[in-house]
Amino acid sequence: MTAPVTVAGGGMRWRVQFTLPAAYTLATLPRPGDAAVTLHQRPRGRFAVVRFTGLAGEERFREQSARLLAWMGRRGLVADGEAALARYNPPWTLPFLRRNEVLIPCR
Repeated sequence: MTAPVTVAGGGMRWRVQFTLPAAYTLATLPRPGDAAVTLHQRPRGRFAVVRFTGLAGEERFREQSARLLAWMGRRGLVADGEAALARYNPPWTLPFLRRNEVLIPCR
């Protein structure tokens, strides 16, 4: 598996993204075996990011998103999309060793 795994959405509908190294292209990736899985190449973008450790549940995601938005506001950055949560570790990693990030596209 690649890292980070980015998760957005909620309820019964989630979008999970895997970030792959630049050495891969859409042409060189294996085709998914499930029609619900799609491959997309996203353009480069500018993001504000905050890193934090511990469990990354919904409450922590909201707290860290608010923290990042406040930081962006102090620097005159404007959000240009929804916040996303990026997780870097497998579930068995001890919470204090986990790396998580909230990413917000900005301009």
